[in-house]
Amino acid sequence: MQQLPRVSLLVTGGTITMTRSAAGGITPTLTGADLVAAVPELAHHAELDVHSYSQKPGASLTLEDLLAIAQLAREQFAQGAHGVVVVQGTDTIEETAFVLDMLLASDRPVVVTGAMRGPQTPGADGPANLLASVIVAGSEAMCGQGALVVLNDEVHAARHVRKSHTVSTAAFASPGFAPLATVVEGRVEVFARIARSPALALPSDPVTPAPVALVSAVLGDDGRMLPHLPQMGYRGAVIEAMGAGHLPATWVAQVQALADKMPVVLATRVKAGRVLEQTYGFPGSEMDLIQKGLIPAGHLSGPKACLLLRLLLACGVAQGELAAFIRRAGALSGPLRSF
Repeated sequence: MQQLPRVSLLVTGGTITMTRSAAGGITPTLTGADLVAAVPELAHHAELDVHSYSQKPGASLTLEDLLAIAQLAREQFAQGAHGVVVVQGTDTIEETAFVLDMLLASDRPVVVTGAMRGPQTPGADGPANLLASVIVAGSEAMCGQGALVVLNDEVHAARHVRKSHTVSTAAFASPGFAPLATVVEGRVEVFARIARSPALALPSDPVTPAPVALVSAVLGDDGRMLPHLPQMGYRGAVIEAMGAGHLPATWVAQVQALADKMPVVLATRVKAGRVLEQTYGFPGSEMDLIQKGLIPAGHLSGPKACLLLRLLLACGVAQGELAAFIRRAGALSGPLRSF
């Protein structure tokens, strides 16, 4: 009889753990053991080590939580786990997966999952998502792909996945890309493999993530908050620009002054496509802003670029190295390789 892979389940809370409260609405109540007991088929696919880390909604997780979860994952790998599944609220799954992708250098699968419907709701998707995630975490085929997000039987790369709907069970997508694999009949069917993002080696001592502002540009905004960011204690900023990386001409002087004081990353508020670097040349264009010191985020979304900059600053990465790391993380790091 073939030995089952060992998979560690780290449960943090989220809709998948929420039941109705007397006060109305659903709140996190279920533990990891409760989730596993509801899906007996898990025992046919993996030997599980279950850890209940917290009972928080996804929006209440912090970067400090993710640093602790990354350390727990490292410990589980050191103890022989083939894969790790992190269960959490879907509000912040794309951020969690991206941070773990940046922090964990292991080639073993790290899967982040959750549910769009509570366990007492008709058509609850939590059990199916949990089963698919354990199958992916135990799969040799998904090794070397970094952190992954698994919901609705689809496997998405952490770098590209976005939450694209507030309530649909098919809420997660990779705009401009596609799922790497799907789970069918208890097996992983792989469509493509993607080159790993560069991992960030954190110091052994605990670090305090640096505050980084995320500012989104909108038609008619004059950018008046930008000059105040340094006085508010921010050590960096990410600007979600329009289109391929464009800001109103009225922002340019303020953005340049800000980039003289702190690292400023140029992302786009558009869900698919990258920030350009050498196409548009008008005041406020990507060429103009990069020339004035802004760092292009490539394919990284604003929230992911913000989290990455917080980690880099916390580690004391020098300005020149910081820009190079963000550029590498925002690049495709080589083409998708299809099967």
